[in-house]
Amino acid sequence: MESTSFIRFLFLILAAVVLLLFTRSWIHLPSPAADELDLLDCNRFSSWCTSKNRIQTKQTTPSSSSSTTRSASSSSAAVRDHSDDVPRHPLDPLTLREISAARSILLSQPPFSSSPSSVIFHTLTLSEPDKSSVEAWSKGSPLPARRASVVARFKGESYALTVDLASGALTTLPIPASGFPTMTIEDMSSSTWAPLSDAAFNSTVLARGVRLSDVACLPISPGWYGEKEEGRRLIKVQCYSAEGTANFYMRPIEGLTVLLDMDTKEVVSISEQGRGIPIPKSAGTEYRYEAVAGFNDDPPRLGLKPISIEQPAGPSFEVEEGGHMVRWAGWEFHLKADARAGVVVSRVRARDPDTGEWRGVMHKGFVSELFVPYMDPTDAWYFKTYMDAGEYGFGLQAMPLVPLNDCPRNAHYMDGVFAAADGRPYVRENMVCIFERYAGDIAWRHSESPITGMDIREARPKVTLMARMAASVANYDYIIDWEFQTDGLIRVKVGLSGILMVKGTPFSHLNQFPQNEDMYGTILSENVIGVIHDHYITFHLDLDVDGANNSFVKVKMAREDANPGESPRTSYIKATRQVAKTEKDAQIKMKLYEPSEFHVINPSKTTRVGNPVGYKVVPAATAASLLDHDDPPQRRGAFTNNQIWVTPYNESEEWAGGLFVYQSKGEDTLAVWSERDRAIENRDIVLWYTLGFHHIPCQEDYPIMPTVSASFDLKPVNFFESNPILSAPPNFEKDLPVCVAAAASA
Repeated sequence: MESTSFIRFLFLILAAVVLLLFTRSWIHLPSPAADELDLLDCNRFSSWCTSKNRIQTKQTTPSSSSSTTRSASSSSAAVRDHSDDVPRHPLDPLTLREISAARSILLSQPPFSSSPSSVIFHTLTLSEPDKSSVEAWSKGSPLPARRASVVARFKGESYALTVDLASGALTTLPIPASGFPTMTIEDMSSSTWAPLSDAAFNSTVLARGVRLSDVACLPISPGWYGEKEEGRRLIKVQCYSAEGTANFYMRPIEGLTVLLDMDTKEVVSISEQGRGIPIPKSAGTEYRYEAVAGFNDDPPRLGLKPISIEQPAGPSFEVEEGGHMVRWAGWEFHLKADARAGVVVSRVRARDPDTGEWRGVMHKGFVSELFVPYMDPTDAWYFKTYMDAGEYGFGLQAMPLVPLNDCPRNAHYMDGVFAAADGRPYVRENMVCIFERYAGDIAWRHSESPITGMDIREARPKVTLMARMAASVANYDYIIDWEFQTDGLIRVKVGLSGILMVKGTPFSHLNQFPQNEDMYGTILSENVIGVIHDHYITFHLDLDVDGANNSFVKVKMAREDANPGESPRTSYIKATRQVAKTEKDAQIKMKLYEPSEFHVINPSKTTRVGNPVGYKVVPAATAASLLDHDDPPQRRGAFTNNQIWVTPYNESEEWAGGLFVYQSKGEDTLAVWSERDRAIENRDIVLWYTLGFHHIPCQEDYPIMPTVSASFDLKPVNFFESNPILSAPPNFEKDLPVCVAAAASA
């Protein structure tokens, strides 16, 4: 007995040493500089206490003569000091000091004051004022009351509250019947190393030929598959070998799944279904420039020469100094980072070119939820049905953008200010960029034929304004672009890149697979399968076209038969307008051979010739879920059952998958809300649009994917009296810079 105890003691010591090496070599938790933590100290959540994440290095104070607006060239990607930030607009995010104040207020009041160290903050963000207050506010007026929205866990219970920052009052809000709040970064990072304290796990890894020092693990949300998973926060952990490559995702320890209690870090069970499946090779998996720069010298690389857009006179857009209001070419909008949504665009207004009036287009737009189901029902894969916003925090996963590559030289950057799990604030720098884009596109043109005798050649360049963020949700990278065009159109684009989630296989060639065995994907390299999966990104679009009360109109196009004898034609297309009365009238499934347009109009405002003013949603490439509606993942992701939904505005209905998505049953989703079939005609309404991708992986996706994109447009339809860019000037040679390559000028 004594020798057994001694061996166990030695094993625990070994596990502790391995754990220390693992956390330092893979997670990389740098220590903070002491002098940068004077405002906010860091004790429990050290992974957030880095000099770049917590408090930014103070910059030289601008001179008093500086402008109240700043452009891309003046801000660049420089580190910004947020310690003295103050809100300037009702929708501005909470500042560092406001987050600290909200934390202090909450921890000082019961029940939290009884054990402040037991409080875990899952959300601490601005509780936005009601729409009427925001609409009524004007620059220079006092801001509406500042409140914080908090979702926290305390001694195993979840709480949703608002904190009045002026009075210190707490208001408790109802919470959903099932599910848990969004994971914190601490939840995720601590879950990845917890299995290393389990002897059975370590033995299994070693038996698969992987050194413990090479293990890299991922936290995987488990979804919901029955009552046995209820009552506690669970997470599944799967691991990889990082030996010989930074791209450990391509080297899965296939079939090894750890079920973990996320609160206690207790290993509940270990499933090992991958014995006999080798760890895929590391050769050819690297993607870092320094690792691949000389890899393809023969044949030669692309041979592209550097390209950049230069703006000697400066950019045309302005960002309010220290604020979030953006103005450009007849557009005005509020832009901010958000821990759950990623980036939020609000108070979007367009200037009428005829009257100069600022007219409302959209009160608020953002990514409400993402649903990513993998199409493999086997033991190690069936639960991989991610909801990246509600489970992981889409904004929490946003990494700093890479200047000159994620965003061009002329970009302006915005930081995100978030709260860590202990409620203390930190800064995610360079999370959003704004820049003008010119890709040689044409805004409008016409050349007259010589037969008319008129020598007319008119063309206008298309310059647009981009607001961009990118989230790296473990292996996958999402690029979200809001593109504003001078003609009143807003294009919303989603790009997918990053690294596939792959499956190990004993086979190294397609001809080795048994004919009747489902691969669930494509073989990409020796012993590597890219599993088929979908991506659905659901947008919350609170359109307020020339006012809050709008209607949704389905404009159906159908063949109409011509009356015999009236025309040589036998058919034509007729458009019929149908105004949706209730929510179910506005539930839209796209059908290629039953085309429609989808308008949001203001029925009380018309153009001079009588058309109601409006905007329309113009879908591009998209996809629809093919899963059974009773499949547990699809019940939770039922907001993807339609591509378009329209609901009456309700401030509590922002997240399509529900407030608490993690381990939820799907009882608090957009699909459930819409079952009430509420009235939506001439009301304050919200349009929800789901953009989808089916992804059957191919070898070109290995080892890292070229970006694939899809988009939709919000396009004016009878909003203006005529072409709003009719008077846009062309480019003239004398106005453009002449750039000389540095080598040529030497």
